[in-house]
Amino acid sequence: MSLSLHAVLDFLANGVTRFSAWEVFFYTLIVTHITIAAVTIYLHRHQAHRALELHAIPSHFFRFWLWLTTGQVTKEWASIHRKHHAKCDTEEDPHSPVTRGIKKVFWEGAELYRAESKNLETMEKYGHGTPDDWIERNLYTRFSASGVIALFFINFALFGVIGISVWAVQMMWIPITAAGIINGIGHYWGYRNYDCSDAATNIIPFGILIGGEELHNNHHTFATSAKLSSKWYEFDIGWGYIRALEIVGLAKVKRRAPEPKFAKGKVEADFDTLASVIANRYDVMAKYAKSVKSAWNEEREHLKEKAKLESRFLKSSRKLLQREPGKLEAPQQEQLIELFQHSKALETMHTMRVELGVIWERSHFTREQLLHKLQDWCNRAEASGIKSLQEFSLRLRSYA
Repeated sequence: MSLSLHAVLDFLANGVTRFSAWEVFFYTLIVTHITIAAVTIYLHRHQAHRALELHAIPSHFFRFWLWLTTGQVTKEWASIHRKHHAKCDTEEDPHSPVTRGIKKVFWEGAELYRAESKNLETMEKYGHGTPDDWIERNLYTRFSASGVIALFFINFALFGVIGISVWAVQMMWIPITAAGIINGIGHYWGYRNYDCSDAATNIIPFGILIGGEELHNNHHTFATSAKLSSKWYEFDIGWGYIRALEIVGLAKVKRRAPEPKFAKGKVEADFDTLASVIANRYDVMAKYAKSVKSAWNEEREHLKEKAKLESRFLKSSRKLLQREPGKLEAPQQEQLIELFQHSKALETMHTMRVELGVIWERSHFTREQLLHKLQDWCNRAEASGIKSLQEFSLRLRSYA
């Protein structure tokens, strides 16, 4: 075998780096994570929602990296995502599993994205404020596919034939994680901290693999927040990167989800209480949902043994009590009416929840009227004799 042929075969097998299999694996893990960071920090939180400002250095790096590794155009991504929020889980949502089915969105999410990117009306209506400089017009947008083609040859040169597999993983990474998992599963399965107006869920509490985007219910509740984690046990690695950039002067956080504050020993709801309750309404309703759960636990044995209601009926009724009353359809409302015939406490909890919602549906009331409604609500809650409702009311008074 000639020396030149041996060199060619060696290059095909190992590339110029001569990395071992494990080194190639960790390289792939690192570069795909950088891509995820670029999507969540630059495209999502910075461009689509303006939750933070980015210095030119990370901004231009992320734009270049996304061109090289995904071929995504900033205006297209931001426009489609903004439309998703504006039309969430309706027929006009570009990628909702509620209307299109989970299989369609999970397996064909990238195709749905490409189809919507050709909708000029979407680009015009939702694409404002995205980059429109020389390099965007003449390279990133005009030759959006050139980056991933260049990446193919770069990976081949670095690792040889196995570099093709590395390139394939990079090409599939965003379609699977973002288009499939977040847009699909993130509106289909998971847990919900907040009963926001759409079906968004938190897939898992640890936002690492997809940069914090796993906390999708938190995001849809506070869409313009730069931080996606909400509970003490949740972790948003993207927020960690943003804070690191902010410390060195390369980013500036503009918005975060409101965090409720409390005045210990406060016994009377005032205008500060009212303002805080309205600003933190999702936290208020999340805590009320826990109170409903507590009341359910107190009533469960009575409903099961004395009222002799079936387990299936009780299980579905418990879920209905946790849902926003305005979202319940007629058969679901009738099921709760049947339940309430056996539990006045649960009926009171449900009715009081509806009345509490009036506080932030406030267009027809003055501040004085709303404060009176809040004070009256607290008084009636504490006079109800329902322990969980009484405890919630005391907490509500202390919002400051």
